[in-house]
Amino acid sequence: MESSLRVLNLVTNTDARFFNEQVRVLGERGVRGDTLAPPGIHRARDESVTRRSPSDYLRFFPTVLRNSLGEYDLIHANYGLTAPMALAQPRLPVVLSLWGSDLLGEYGWLSKRCARHCDAVIVMSEEMAAELDCDCHVIPHGINLSRFAPMSKSIARDKVGWRRDAKHVLFPYPPTREIKDFPRAERVVAAAAERVEGQVELQSVFGVEHDEMSNYYNAADALLLPSKSEGSPNSVKEAMACNLPVVTTDVGDVRDRLSDVTPSHVCRSDAELVAGLVDVLSDPRQSNGRENVRDISLERMGERIRGVYQTVI
Repeated sequence: MESSLRVLNLVTNTDARFFNEQVRVLGERGVRGDTLAPPGIHRARDESVTRRSPSDYLRFFPTVLRNSLGEYDLIHANYGLTAPMALAQPRLPVVLSLWGSDLLGEYGWLSKRCARHCDAVIVMSEEMAAELDCDCHVIPHGINLSRFAPMSKSIARDKVGWRRDAKHVLFPYPPTREIKDFPRAERVVAAAAERVEGQVELQSVFGVEHDEMSNYYNAADALLLPSKSEGSPNSVKEAMACNLPVVTTDVGDVRDRLSDVTPSHVCRSDAELVAGLVDVLSDPRQSNGRENVRDISLERMGERIRGVYQTVI
């Protein structure tokens, strides 16, 4: 029986599905603790709502400091913007998890500076590791292979209400997520539709229960990910687990992840995205993705993160 650990988690978004999966699977391995988030809104969908300001993060520090005096073994800063508060408390060792945009985006400079002073750093991909000038652990977010599994396409389409006689391209994000580049998805699908027989529909799916997403992966003919930047996108791994072909830009770890998956297309231009989508939609078929995704189960992720915790205490 593994000894129990107590962890103080800092996170920018307490609703992040993969973070909550991480907490749950670690809990099954004897890791207990509490989660704190800064005041304010992490990502405002309504333009009338103000997103977090630097002062929100400054006001967060007294809360972190007060809680760090409790009976915890370590503090786990999830997302780079929480790292300064974790490092400013003087008592607990710090593990930092970088998720992608916090290292490769606007505040990458802050994440890099903080990473040098943490006791351990976790990143999602080798691409992210190459951005750092310190040692780190590459541990992609895991997925639930029991929840995400192949099923009948016709049954899945009936469940989600999609036409059986159309070809469906899944974009599993809100159109307002700029980094996911929905306008590019629209252009690519429109161009591909001109070269494919039958009706082609772009499906932007968001705001549904995570348990239901497997139905959408199985109902689709392709996952389209035209993102500008990623770490280790869960949508690609979940699609692989359902044997859904993936057409994606060359971001994060997708090239390595999809290296043995057919059909799949990792692209550098709109023309390549269109050609990849045409290939998949002209002859709809399953991929062999599931056999290439078994190494990133939630269980394996939990084991590896707990191992990192052990190294710092």
